[in-house]
Amino acid sequence: MKTTDSIQKDIINNFKTLDDDFEMTLNYLIELGEGLDEFDDKDKLEINLVKGCQSKVWLNYKVKNDKLIFSGDSNTSITKGLLSLLIKVFSNQLPEDIIKTKLFFINKTGLCRFIGTQRSNGLESMENKFKIIALANKKSNE
Repeated sequence: MKTTDSIQKDIINNFKTLDDDFEMTLNYLIELGEGLDEFDDKDKLEINLVKGCQSKVWLNYKVKNDKLIFSGDSNTSITKGLLSLLIKVFSNQLPEDIIKTKLFFINKTGLCRFIGTQRSNGLESMENKFKIIALANKKSNE
């Protein structure tokens, strides 16, 4: 199992190949969002909405072998791309590891250029939702 830190390092290496080209980075981010697994409309419920995002963001999960498997969707392409990266980092991890994870890939990839104040708040809200889910599942596992 890859750690959240090693997954973030992989993400950073993938973005390095784009050589800080703004347009290529934006297109790659959008492609990543398009690559998310289909999110079932029946899961687009109020309970799965991430509060604090300007865009609509849904996050759902299941537990398999004590690890959390996430799925999600957004109604905007850049946010969906960011969500796909968070899902990549946090999926297939134990709740304790998700809770301990410090995200560093956003700054190291240059993605912060796409994140204004509104998206920054939304990104923090998305990260918090992952960690709240992890906390809820950690307690139920103890």
